[in-house]
Amino acid sequence: MIRRLAKRLLSDLRGTLSVEMAIAMPILFALMLSGVEVTRYVLLNQKVERATATMADLVAQSRGLAEGDLDNLFAATGFVMAPFEIGANGLMVVSSIAASGGAAPRVLWQRTFGGGGGGSTFGTEGSDAVLPAGFLVRDNENIITTEIFYDYEPAFTGTVMAPVELHNFAIFRPRFVNLTSIDP
Repeated sequence: MIRRLAKRLLSDLRGTLSVEMAIAMPILFALMLSGVEVTRYVLLNQKVERATATMADLVAQSRGLAEGDLDNLFAATGFVMAPFEIGANGLMVVSSIAASGGAAPRVLWQRTFGGGGGGSTFGTEGSDAVLPAGFLVRDNENIITTEIFYDYEPAFTGTVMAPVELHNFAIFRPRFVNLTSIDP
């Protein structure tokens, strides 16, 4: 009798689809969530890289800078970062670094935009600049650096990725004049 019942249960296929769906759905759902999260992370990385290069390039193209000009450039860079908001989740730092008289390069001025904490990895305004290994600033030469720090918060926290701070920088040389000061 038990053999006959076991044989009948093994040959009955009516619940097979339900069991297969119950096993497959969590796996498919996890794959979908991880795909969305990885796509958001890659897109944000590209936006941060593009925004740093854009801001440094726009400042380097200037023939002179005023505070209002920088405010407009910060606003324009916000459009490059869309749909991610640098004002709420990040910090952009623009610095002018120059060397003169054989002294070490110094951070001449620095402006920030955004609500994130921290500061520039190149140093603070008025201090000696910390430059990447092998990068030189010659006497009477000026460079513009832009950095973005962005606090990436995954949409599905804890399932696929952990929160992380993204950081990128760009260095450009001014094209027309040394940008050693900002007009009020």
